Amino acid sequence: MTLTDPRAFLTSLFEAAVAAADPYAAIKTHLPQKPKGRTVVIGAGKAASQMANAFERLWDAPLEGLVVARHGPVARCERIKVMQSAHPVPDEAGLAASEALLKAVEGLGEDDLVVALISGGGSALLPAPPSGLTLEDEIAVNRALLASGAPISAMNTVRKHVSRIKGGRLAAACAPARVVSLIVSDVPGDNPAFVASGPTVPSLSSPSEALAIVAEYGMLLPPAVMAHLKSSAAEAPDPGDPAFARNEIHVIASARVSLEAAAGRAAELGVPAVILSDAIEGEARDVGRMHAALAREVCDRNRPFAKPVVILSGGETTVTIANDRFGKGGRNSELLLSLALDIDGTRGIHALAADTDGIDGSEDNAGAFADGQTAALIRAAGGDPRAFLAGHDAWSAFSLADSLFVPGPTGTNVNDFRAILVADD
Repeated sequence: MTLTDPRAFLTSLFEAAVAAADPYAAIKTHLPQKPKGRTVVIGAGKAASQMANAFERLWDAPLEGLVVARHGPVARCERIKVMQSAHPVPDEAGLAASEALLKAVEGLGEDDLVVALISGGGSALLPAPPSGLTLEDEIAVNRALLASGAPISAMNTVRKHVSRIKGGRLAAACAPARVVSLIVSDVPGDNPAFVASGPTVPSLSSPSEALAIVAEYGMLLPPAVMAHLKSSAAEAPDPGDPAFARNEIHVIASARVSLEAAAGRAAELGVPAVILSDAIEGEARDVGRMHAALAREVCDRNRPFAKPVVILSGGETTVTIANDRFGKGGRNSELLLSLALDIDGTRGIHALAADTDGIDGSEDNAGAFADGQTAALIRAAGGDPRAFLAGHDAWSAFSLADSLFVPGPTGTNVNDFRAILVADD
């Protein structure tokens, strides 16, 4: 399979990574004890409906609640309501969904249990501007963050201080009920406070940290938002508050586990695998060049790893957009286009970069495939791969090369997945 059909081999590794983050299997091993009172399920993220569906099938007792997923196909739920909103830029539907979540946890008692099903993407899906701010203000913040090139941890630090639901505020609204958070992590390092900006996980970040991030990345935020960040209203709940004392937080799936599963699948197919890291951050095109340089070193000099080998990595890269000049695509496609240019003409290197939720950026692809002939194929079809990269239009480039990877929504989200096969040929 590896030499005759590299794409099939790389796809099988992606499938193994996604299977390792399956919500049903992950939730099954983390079911909380049943309460004396009510069980209310809440949640948000790209995997929200799939997690809710899995929880319904596993919970053999009464339950109620709602979760918020992105617009598009969702898993069917019988007892848990699924609302939908926009990603990556918030919309009015998200505003209504946030209010519905806060309403769902009103009036709970000490004997009640709240199960929070949280996955990546929840930050955009749950707009809830504080008093004095509007949805348009939160949209402006989100757009500035997306264009800034800031890592996800920095972006979510800002978000949680411009919200009535993030930064542990949703968990605070559940008090005195016990909250058990089951989290599918899409952030490097798997800090649960950064996943979906931590609606049920309070953290020690401060408004002054958020302001420092805004300044560091030169973000232009609305005056009302800046005034809010400088006020006491931006303070998030204290993790040491007694209201959180009985709460539990479990990261039930992550990039680390998924990469290990992909490595295991590669070994089954007879190819050694190395995992660089599950927490790689940085500008997508720069990370692409680093991966290309490593692959070429293996290909040309058989170091630092002996070929054949598959090089695996994960994390979350960023794309900095200047002057609002951008086309179609996402960070994985951009990373891979950068890699494709740097391996142009090289034989024996085959790569896949994809988002584990099945959607990379603005289109319906999870990412793309590339090898030493990809850049030439783009040029032969009338395109300029370097111009596509400069214009953040990787989707169009890979479309010309017939190299888009479109598995469809996967129902989970443990962030970026990269696999580079260096064949012994």
